[in-house]
Amino acid sequence: MATLTVNGETKTVDVPGDTPLLWVIREHLKMTGTKFGCGKGLCGACTVHIDGQATRTCVTPVEAAEGAKITTIEGLGGDHPVQKAWIAEQVPQCGYCQSGQIMQAAAFLSENKSPSDEDIVNAMTGNLCRCMAYVRIKKAVARAATEMAG
Repeated sequence: MATLTVNGETKTVDVPGDTPLLWVIREHLKMTGTKFGCGKGLCGACTVHIDGQATRTCVTPVEAAEGAKITTIEGLGGDHPVQKAWIAEQVPQCGYCQSGQIMQAAAFLSENKSPSDEDIVNAMTGNLCRCMAYVRIKKAVARAATEMAG
């Protein structure tokens, strides 16, 4: 049994401790905003926040997340400045990578309130977009940073 705090709620799941957190979130907790991409922690589609840090859930065992605060895309609230900027900049095309991109950007902006274009590119580099929406992603992150600054 694993006890997790996901989006502010305590959840208990009966899975082996080495089960990837991704599958617990998607299959057991039925929160499908977090996506499976590569299964190796390389693409970023499965990114959530664990204690505020962007974390790849496909390579994170559920036992490593016990006692931590987990936030999924569903828990971001729908009104987050990054989500608003994503809409304003018309970032999504197919949309598959977007929850991971948004979660990466939100964690990054919580640590860097005034990023340069280079900072944004470096922070987002590990999140892949098959549609090649990188220019719009960078604009959205910059827009969110400006909005969050005040």
